[in-house]
Amino acid sequence: MRTIVALGLLALPAAAHAAEPITGQWYTKDAKAIVTIAPCGKLVCGRIAKVLKPNPQGHGVDERNPNPALRNRAIVGLPILTNFNDGGSDWRGRIYDPEAGKEYRSIVKRLPDGSLQVQGCIAFFCQTQNWKPAR
Repeated sequence: MRTIVALGLLALPAAAHAAEPITGQWYTKDAKAIVTIAPCGKLVCGRIAKVLKPNPQGHGVDERNPNPALRNRAIVGLPILTNFNDGGSDWRGRIYDPEAGKEYRSIVKRLPDGSLQVQGCIAFFCQTQNWKPAR
C-alpha cells in the first residue's frame, strides 16, 4: 500500500515555484527617484513616479534617448522596467537608464531584507543596485 501511495505522489506535478513579488514603490540607488512597479497586462513594469534628486544639467526630459522622437518625454512617468516575467526565483525583463539613454537585459530579485536587487546586464557583465522600499 505504501508503495502505491509513494508512486502516486511521484506522479503529481511539481508545484510551480514563483518569484517573490516586486510590486510597490521603490527608492532607486542613492534615492534619486521613486519607481512604481505594478502589473501591466500579464507582465510587470516600472515607471518613475517621482524625481527626488534631479540631474542639475538635465531638463526633466529623456534627452539622452537614442531615438530623437522620444527625447521630449518627461522623466516623471517614464517607463524604465519593461516586460518583466516571473523567472521562478527572480524577475527578468529590460531596464532603461535615462541617465545613459541605454537599455539593458535585467534581473530583479526580492531580497530577504525586503529590498530589491536590480541588475542591468550586457552579455555576462552585470551592474547591481539595491533599491529600498519607499514607505
